[in-house]
Amino acid sequence: DSRAANAFAVDLSGYYTNDDISLGDKDAALAFGLAISNIGNKISYTNTAQRDFLPMNMRLGGAFTIELDQFNKITFAYDANKLLVPSPALYDQNDATRVIAGRDPNVGVAEGLFGSFSDAPGRPIRDEEGDVVLDSEGMAEIESGSVLQEELREINHSVGFEYWYADQFAVRGGYFHEHPSKGNRQYFTIGAGFRYNIFGLDLSYLIPTEQRNPLANTLRFTLRVAFDSSGPTP
Repeated sequence: DSRAANAFAVDLSGYYTNDDISLGDKDAALAFGLAISNIGNKISYTNTAQRDFLPMNMRLGGAFTIELDQFNKITFAYDANKLLVPSPALYDQNDATRVIAGRDPNVGVAEGLFGSFSDAPGRPIRDEEGDVVLDSEGMAEIESGSVLQEELREINHSVGFEYWYADQFAVRGGYFHEHPSKGNRQYFTIGAGFRYNIFGLDLSYLIPTEQRNPLANTLRFTLRVAFDSSGPTP
């Protein structure tokens, strides 16, 4: 039977910016940010002993802004996103509890968080019949370099740009990529922003790269109100 569950979680973040940069005769600014979210205890929605990780997540990104003139500026941005939870392990087909590649995901929060950078099982070597080849200790033999390759596949990538005119009108575009073996979310985004007095409105539309994608036709909007006599800051 399902039941309500309680958990405690914290977020950690840091931000750095330097607006004292020149690109030729143009003013520019550089910014970096790091955010780690949902760091907390495991949770369960049933009466079983099985408890699951919260979706601990790390996002690291940067942005570079160029002021073309008094009214026009453009920003280029990139960020990388990774879940900080154990990767699915590879189990013995004859013993569903014995891990033969990767690490046992039944670990504590701290071990799961830090171990998420190096616990991918990689691609096992298989014989002519398709069975996993085991070494003398009963562990799967893994293709060279496949562990690192899988760890890199767990990182989602996003790139985008933003153009502002007179800090009142913005046009945006971007692309999000998730590896096919890790979810296969891939889509473009287009958007616009408007500022008037203390009010702001941002719109975005998702364009998936594949048909029948659950993210198709997704429209997002944000309404902003800046309680500041100088007006909102883009």
